[in-house]
Amino acid sequence: MAALCIFEDDQVANLLPLTYVRPAYDLRCGILTLREKLQHSYGGAAALLHCRNYLADVVRERNPDSSVNQLPSNGCLFLNGRIIASENLSEEIPLRGEDTLYYSGDTLVAARVGKERLSNVLLDESFGLRNTKDFTRKSVEVELISYPWDLVSANGSEIAMDFNRVVERETLRGTIYLGAHVLDKESVYVDEEAVVKPGAVLDAENGPIYIGKNVKVYSNAVIEGPAFIGDNSLIKIGAKIYGGTSIGPWCKVGGEVEGSIIHSYSNKQHDGFLGHSYLGMWVNLGADTNNSDLKNNYGTVKVMIDGKSVDTGTMFVGLTMGDHSKSGINTMFNTGTVVGISSNIFGGGFPPKYIPSFAWGGADGFKPYDLEKSITVARTVMGRRKVQLTPAEEKLLRQVHGMTTKAKKTAKRK
Repeated sequence: MAALCIFEDDQVANLLPLTYVRPAYDLRCGILTLREKLQHSYGGAAALLHCRNYLADVVRERNPDSSVNQLPSNGCLFLNGRIIASENLSEEIPLRGEDTLYYSGDTLVAARVGKERLSNVLLDESFGLRNTKDFTRKSVEVELISYPWDLVSANGSEIAMDFNRVVERETLRGTIYLGAHVLDKESVYVDEEAVVKPGAVLDAENGPIYIGKNVKVYSNAVIEGPAFIGDNSLIKIGAKIYGGTSIGPWCKVGGEVEGSIIHSYSNKQHDGFLGHSYLGMWVNLGADTNNSDLKNNYGTVKVMIDGKSVDTGTMFVGLTMGDHSKSGINTMFNTGTVVGISSNIFGGGFPPKYIPSFAWGGADGFKPYDLEKSITVARTVMGRRKVQLTPAEEKLLRQVHGMTTKAKKTAKRK
């Protein structure tokens, strides 16, 4: 029986800071994560998981039924976790067949390896193969995520794709109060125990809307499709949620949001604009936090990724903020700003467009954020949602702190 294994390659650094604390395949795009899309494409198959070694304990903890960084005993199809899976992926790259390497351009996107050749597979910090000269090689056209803004750009179309993957025909299961307005009901899914209050508008004329379990959409909130609101989230009074937005489980969101991804357990409760952005987990944006997602000269946006300035080639790029980071009241983020994990930004004026992890400050300058204090805050924030910071997660934060501190010292010497 052939197995499915989803692997990380050596390009995960281009997805920082989001991939400091998770494998690339656990990033959200649309309703589902990249991993969930891959598994769905292969009939919901269980998958072995490969990740960087320092993530392994947390990945095992979050996926107790999956093998992590272990080879199967029989043949296996290895899939690159940066793939945005299409519906016909399993036809282009079948689970079974002869030993084959699949490339999209110069990138290895899949490898089907029989039992006899599994000893050639390397599951180290990134996936690798030895002695591949006898493998068949094929070129395939698949979509790959290279940078955080790729997830944001694809989000609207992926919401529509995922809606067709996961929604059954009984679409309105929750409570929609008299006085709420639903446009194009066939394209709206409201799950059990969800509540849509009077005066709220669900406008699916430009794309589907998925409202998860126990979601509350308060009065006078407007959600324009395509949009995804994950389980147990709150959409506050008067919120304006524009198309192409995914709000993961357990989020509280108000104000104006356009074309953005909020991964899960993060809050943007108050007025302020968030556009073409990706927020990790346990992020909190203070009241009237705003970000720019378009330069005044309408030029393409450059973003600092892993110490390199990258031209995104697109006009609309907002804020990328790593897990556990926070902004104070009235914070302003410039176009294409990147904030690492566990940083605190506050004060007047625009802070720098690149803010490292474990930083404390704003436009007037930054100092290191004490590691012990940051862990105490993380434990408190998570505890408010009745979620425990596990020993494995605390160890991970400490490891990332060490990695990012070393990177900052190296950058200063250069």
